[in-house]
Amino acid sequence: MGKRDDLIAQYADDLRKKCKMEPDMALLTKVTIGCGPAIYDNDAQTVAASDAAEIERVKNNFLIKKLGLKDGPALMDGIKAVVATYGEGERNKYRAVVYYMLTKHFGKEGVYA
Repeated sequence: MGKRDDLIAQYADDLRKKCKMEPDMALLTKVTIGCGPAIYDNDAQTVAASDAAEIERVKNNFLIKKLGLKDGPALMDGIKAVVATYGEGERNKYRAVVYYMLTKHFGKEGVYA
């Protein structure tokens, strides 16, 4: 297995153990690939959920630009729900896992079809 496959397995493990959900591995793989080289960078591979600027970036760059959602309070509610599911106290919230859960939360799996 390559480095990306190892990371996808780690993300699936997080989804099962920390988020209590069984991942759709095909979608998780596509979301991970969509993250590009960020998954290999120690800083970029995680989402700093307590950093307001980081949450704004997730909203603008992923939810609005990538998933094509319209800006509104529902976007922040979705981000908060995903962060709560992942665990407020969980220090390492992997970007691919957060993006996967946001994709599922908003029913936008078709973006990766």
